[in-house]
Amino acid sequence: MKNKIQEGQIYNSEEISIVHHTGSNKQTCFETNFIESKSSFNLLFLLSSHIHLEADDCETQFLFKKNEYILHYSFEESKAKLWSDHQELLKYLQIQIKYQYIVNLFNPQKNKESSEMLEQMTKNNFIFLHKQTPPLMTVEMHIILKEIIESSKKGMMQKLFVEAKIMKLLLLIFEQFAEKDHSENQSKLHIIIKKYIDENYSRNLRINDLSRELGINENKIRKEFKKYYHSTIVDYVSELRMLKAKKLVVNKDIMIKEIAIDCGYDYVQNFSRAFKKRFGLSPEKLRNA
Repeated sequence: MKNKIQEGQIYNSEEISIVHHTGSNKQTCFETNFIESKSSFNLLFLLSSHIHLEADDCETQFLFKKNEYILHYSFEESKAKLWSDHQELLKYLQIQIKYQYIVNLFNPQKNKESSEMLEQMTKNNFIFLHKQTPPLMTVEMHIILKEIIESSKKGMMQKLFVEAKIMKLLLLIFEQFAEKDHSENQSKLHIIIKKYIDENYSRNLRINDLSRELGINENKIRKEFKKYYHSTIVDYVSELRMLKAKKLVVNKDIMIKEIAIDCGYDYVQNFSRAFKKRFGLSPEKLRNA
């Protein structure tokens, strides 16, 4: 059974409903309500400025700017109210997609990546409602929405057209969030590098190992670390090893050879040389001092 036809509805099927609200109706030009069906994904693209949103399942009011959007999963049927400030016409496009349609599309039982993506969607990890900056529509998203709104296709051709455009929108959203995650990781790159070194300095750690483990260019790793910690990675690793060695050396129950290996040195001679250079005397002399 098909969904009830809503005002401004430009497409409606068992799985997908699209509503384009233009503010042309005098009764709803500045304020309107919309329903999120049970077990559905809702893409809401805000096409005018200063749009407020108040939902039944959330105690907070949200204010959106023009060209922002959200992808929200609704577990239960809920109603949301939208209204605009400054007497500007209320404009938005809502695409509602049934959960089962996405499941059939992703086939999570046969693909781990699809399963993880679906889980992120149902946990609303693709939404910025509780952060300061909601995602902005890209140029490609604008083009797709325009094509959906202006399409004159009917019947099966319309169904295929709409579904293809929705899949493209989802792909763009996932790519946008992936880029955002990458950008955030890049801003914290020095922290990631240092954490990795702190956890692995005792083994035979090489820059190319670090590069391969983190998937980051060796030169970038060196530059980022030096920029934030004013030390080369080699010097930092050596300092960590020596500080650890100094603590262990005073314990006469541990052989010097064991300490060398525990601190990442394959040869005792190299360990003793580095130790003497750092502290001015050999491990044996420090132990017996």
